[in-house]
Amino acid sequence: MKLIKKILVSILAAAIVAACFAGCSKSENDKNTGTSGTKTLVMATNAEFPPYEYFENEQIVGIDAEIAKAICDKLGYELKIEHIDFDSIIPGVQGGKYDFGMAGMTASEERLENVNFTQSYATGIQAIIVPENSNIKTADDLSKGGVTIGVQKGTTGDIYCTDDIESKNLGTVERYNKGADAVMALTSGKVDCVVIDNEPAKVFVEKNKGLKLLDSAYTEESYAIAVSKDNDALLKELDKALGELIADGTVKQIIDKYIPAE
Repeated sequence: MKLIKKILVSILAAAIVAACFAGCSKSENDKNTGTSGTKTLVMATNAEFPPYEYFENEQIVGIDAEIAKAICDKLGYELKIEHIDFDSIIPGVQGGKYDFGMAGMTASEERLENVNFTQSYATGIQAIIVPENSNIKTADDLSKGGVTIGVQKGTTGDIYCTDDIESKNLGTVERYNKGADAVMALTSGKVDCVVIDNEPAKVFVEKNKGLKLLDSAYTEESYAIAVSKDNDALLKELDKALGELIADGTVKQIIDKYIPAE
């Protein structure tokens, strides 16, 4: 009897251990699994950047949202988009909180120190917004000294103006959490100009009387998808799918939908 009891106890203990492992495994899998049982990829963005990402009826839409959805559809993933501060995207992706970042983001040298990027899917311009009666006529005027520039914190506009202007004591850079806040500071006279991506710049100028875009761009850049350096497999997956969507014209169709050719 004692032998039988020992055997039964051993079997029961093994069953409990197996159940615990099964429970842990299920918990880990469920963490990144959508309602249909399909794995979900979480995209970090800042939905203050029309037409690349913005809110419409409480839903994040735009160029990046549609391209990300097309990529996930091709790879068999569900997509979840998280709206966060722009300067939190890279740290969030780097730390594994989000699977990838997509926010009209340039693969700058500074960012490449912390994350990897896919191939580029769109070209952007850093534009300059000024009051209609401004003495600032070209991008070169920003480096002549004494200019206060408004930027969205953490963007390439912030990076470029900090490196080119502020670090050389040629002017001051005022940083805001949102591009709209920088433009509001411009309309109230707190800054002399705003450096921001061209497409949202057009929207801000259209919505705020008395402002205009300079014909002279600050710089041109290319947008890409940010992925953790620890997730090379995902980087390859996203890059391959993105390349196929560029090749078959899907990416161009999405961009043309939001930015019609002039």
